[in-house]
Amino acid sequence: MNWVIFAVGSAFFAGLTAILGKLGVEGMNSNLATFIRTIVIFFVIGGIITARNEWELPQHIAAKPLTFLILSGVATGLSWLCYYRALQLAPASWVAPIDKLSVVIAIVLGVLLLGEPISMKLVLGASLILAGVLVLAF
Repeated sequence: MNWVIFAVGSAFFAGLTAILGKLGVEGMNSNLATFIRTIVIFFVIGGIITARNEWELPQHIAAKPLTFLILSGVATGLSWLCYYRALQLAPASWVAPIDKLSVVIAIVLGVLLLGEPISMKLVLGASLILAGVLVLAF
């Protein structure tokens, strides 16, 4: 059940990110704000890897996982750029729920691209998330 603790931590910090990000983009270019955030993340994660002695030489990392990590990084960067611009233009309480459509998108892509099993529970949960986003956004 360790994954649940990390998943709840992820949700908490994502929620906190919306509020802190909204305060951070006031009077600043949203792209510059994303850049500053990215630099901070770089140093925080670098510090964690150093403290845990987890550095691994790139030649030991297979090409396929590295390619997907690079693509994931590009997707993350584009997501953050869009997110910060949206926060600059609208209240966090409007932006954050729409951002959570990512859960539904991840479920659909997981089923379609990764062959993850589909169940009524999964369909119902995704539908409820979608309904909640629509209620909050419109």
